[in-house]
Amino acid sequence: MNKWNANNYKNHASFVSDLAIDLVELLNPKEDEEILDLGCGDGTLSLEIIKSKAKVIAVDLSSDMVKKSQSKGIEAYKMDVTNLPYENKFDAVFSNAVLHWVKDKNKAIVNIHKVLKSKGRFISEFGGFGNLNPIINAMQEVFNKNKSYGEFISPWYFPSDEEYKKLLEQNGFEVKSIKLTQRPTPIDDISNWLDIFANGIISHLSKDNQIKFNEEVRNILKSKICDKNNNWIVPYVRIRLEARKIN
Repeated sequence: MNKWNANNYKNHASFVSDLAIDLVELLNPKEDEEILDLGCGDGTLSLEIIKSKAKVIAVDLSSDMVKKSQSKGIEAYKMDVTNLPYENKFDAVFSNAVLHWVKDKNKAIVNIHKVLKSKGRFISEFGGFGNLNPIINAMQEVFNKNKSYGEFISPWYFPSDEEYKKLLEQNGFEVKSIKLTQRPTPIDDISNWLDIFANGIISHLSKDNQIKFNEEVRNILKSKICDKNNNWIVPYVRIRLEARKIN
């Protein structure tokens, strides 16, 4: 499991929420609506939703992220998307950059359906098919070269839009829109990205080997996703969707 540090995330990965401000516009929250921010992170987007005077409950699997959200005055709880305690409660579920971390995708969708009121809407964006391909290939290469590291296991699920649309429809949703989009994203350095987003992949390694892993991955990627001016660009591919609970 990946470990999250809210301050480190804010310093090196604020682009995740910054690039999703218009996802809040797609949500179009209304005053007095009850909205679940699923995987709220440090609460940046929860605060954007609250500006509409909607009632927001924010949940995240990271205790550190939940504490950061609570420190901003947000009602936030530690919860797993595959085990939500609510039923027929929310007018909308909002989720940014979370569902690609959930391997049990059917259980996640079933839980999202369960917590929504009839005709409730589901607005989400997350990693889609082809996301991070050069980075994943580089990590696989380093594992292959260092047999003592064991097997490389990707923590992510990156579906196509067609695949995810089918899953939603099979689980009681009408899909109003779903689209796969290329979104190359500038970052400060791939080393910081690895520390934040890939620490769970190497959590079983010694500290020295974790440092070695990150250095080797960085060396492989230097010629692939970094230009001559030392600008790093992560090859993100995102799925953005709007769906409604049928019943």
